[in-house]
Amino acid sequence: MTGTALAEEPATSRRFGPLRELDHPARVFARLGPNWFASVMGTGIVANAAATLPVWLPGVRAAATVVWAFGALLLLALCAAWAVHWTRHTGTARGHAHDPVMAQFWGAPPMALMTVGAGTLLLGRDWIGLTPALTVNWILWTAGTLLGLFTTAWIPYRMMTTHDITRDSAFGGWLMPVVPPMVSAANGALLVEHLPAGQPRLTMLLGCYAMFGISLFATLCIVPQLWQRLLRHKTGAAATVPTVWIVLGPLGQSVTAVNLLARPAGNVLPAPYGAAADALGLFYGVAAWGFALVWLALAAALTLRIARSGLPFALTWWSFTFPVGTVVTGTSGLAARTGSLLFTVAAVALYLLLVLAWLTVAVRTAHGSYRGGLF
Repeated sequence: MTGTALAEEPATSRRFGPLRELDHPARVFARLGPNWFASVMGTGIVANAAATLPVWLPGVRAAATVVWAFGALLLLALCAAWAVHWTRHTGTARGHAHDPVMAQFWGAPPMALMTVGAGTLLLGRDWIGLTPALTVNWILWTAGTLLGLFTTAWIPYRMMTTHDITRDSAFGGWLMPVVPPMVSAANGALLVEHLPAGQPRLTMLLGCYAMFGISLFATLCIVPQLWQRLLRHKTGAAATVPTVWIVLGPLGQSVTAVNLLARPAGNVLPAPYGAAADALGLFYGVAAWGFALVWLALAAALTLRIARSGLPFALTWWSFTFPVGTVVTGTSGLAARTGSLLFTVAAVALYLLLVLAWLTVAVRTAHGSYRGGLF
């Protein structure tokens, strides 16, 4: 670990104060990994999912906008803290990429950027106006997309060449570095109509479909390995059990993406491909949604089983939020496309589950951060 030496301060002086579980307050930056950005993802999706609900609920949009603002501030704070981490503890920061578990969470920063960016366009424009919201979203989407495409290739390459991978190594976190392109596809669909007609819109639309495919096929490679590991080696360490929920991320986000992309496809693609995109949004969406519900039931059952004997709090608990949020947005997309009461009720019910999960994890994270133990 690099950086200047920290002046020691008696631990007893902070026994009842903030960061009392750290040797020194400056140690808050010492081990700040990319997994912290999952808190931005989980917070942002609570806001974004509210904006997509198929029914109007009094006060929800205003509350969601406040949550979006909080997520944006949290993103700024984490980016600043991470800059300090990279400056003062460069060796540790670089070492995260060498760790076969922590390396997977390099997918969190790009998704955090794009989640806040989408929220800026969906909700933040009520406060700052459409033009500034579009500018912010374009910047965050571009940065998140470039970083996400990099992690999609870089982390699997590290796994294939330098990481020590055993037969029981597979866990839900393996999906983290390959999901960002799916988030890019879904959020990019919101930007298509803001581009000039013609080639700019066509290029954006086709690029989003390509990123949809990148993440989808990578997911199809990883989920069977996770399924096999759970069958042969069971759930493993209790702290990793929440990562089983990450599988819902690419499933729900793919349903969201394919339905959002279908909206501009009819005006951008030549016939009959616009109609085909519309049909794909429905039939792929319903099929993937069905499997997502089965996995939701499995993940909940596995979590409850482990919780009976003790489920220690860790940042992996944020896996209960963003993946569920993507299922909410995907379900809302299907409700809007079909007018089905089933999807409408399911979207609201899943959103309530998301809010409950977020409140639980956010409070536990705030408590652990105040004490310093999470750092």
